[in-house]
Amino acid sequence: MAELPSFSEQIANWLTSISFQCNTTHEKESALPVLEVAGAHGAVLKVIPVGLDLWQNTDPTSLLNSLTKQLQDTRNKGITCIALSEDYWLVKQHIVQSRLAAMLGISAKIPARLTKVRRIDNATTDRFLEDNHLNGSVMSKFRYGLFLPKRYYRVLPEDFAFDEAADELLVAVATFSNARIFEQNGQPFRSHELIRFASLPGSNVVGALDKLLNGFIREKLPDDIMTYADLEWSDGRSYQRLGFEERGNMPPRKVFINVQSMLRVRAQQESVDSTERSPAEYLTVYNLGSIKYVRAIKPLHVDGY
Repeated sequence: MAELPSFSEQIANWLTSISFQCNTTHEKESALPVLEVAGAHGAVLKVIPVGLDLWQNTDPTSLLNSLTKQLQDTRNKGITCIALSEDYWLVKQHIVQSRLAAMLGISAKIPARLTKVRRIDNATTDRFLEDNHLNGSVMSKFRYGLFLPKRYYRVLPEDFAFDEAADELLVAVATFSNARIFEQNGQPFRSHELIRFASLPGSNVVGALDKLLNGFIREKLPDDIMTYADLEWSDGRSYQRLGFEERGNMPPRKVFINVQSMLRVRAQQESVDSTERSPAEYLTVYNLGSIKYVRAIKPLHVDGY
């Protein structure tokens, strides 16, 4: 019986199947292999495959330090680099492949200027995020969608899978928290969190987040919006381009992976973190933390100015 390809080989095989050259290298001062891919227009993408066996066979602190340093060193050279966890590949492979393809420049480009933004209901939001976001859906107060009208379906590639009979196509979703209100300089200050953002697999909706943010801002008039950039996938530059400012880092967090379903469960959930949890049922891993970003929407009113 043939041996199954390793996690790294599975990624490389898929990249080869979509006609990308992929080389496996070892960076200096790191034992972790790196997949180097040449994307469109000379862009380079580096992928660090983080197999579940690494968490089983390596000291977690050492692995976290090695992954974090490798990502930072590569990104500091201006090279796009991600750390890809094996459980995401196993459970949400279509989303992972879509994001990698977009990074390599081969997704369908949809101009957000052709779309319309409006509020959507909870059921529509949940369906879209479960299908298109690595971490699925989560509770939110305000939910917005971008819809591409039928008259603009011509911008979609011929092989793009969607319901051509529908009058519009939901191409991106963003969700926000309720306002956290506190006093600043004697005035009430309304702060919201951007919780989730996702677009259709195989697409790059150019300007989508900006348009969704502006739709939310026009309707809810927040004083600022905060969000987090996942360090495994992003260095936060896309938020900076939208006017967000870095406000510190969130440390890595422990996560339990169910070894049967490969689904993640936050460590603080009592049903998993209790003494009833069997070590054989769950594998303990860590995410790499995140960067906190805040975008001020209107200037503070300071006496004398």
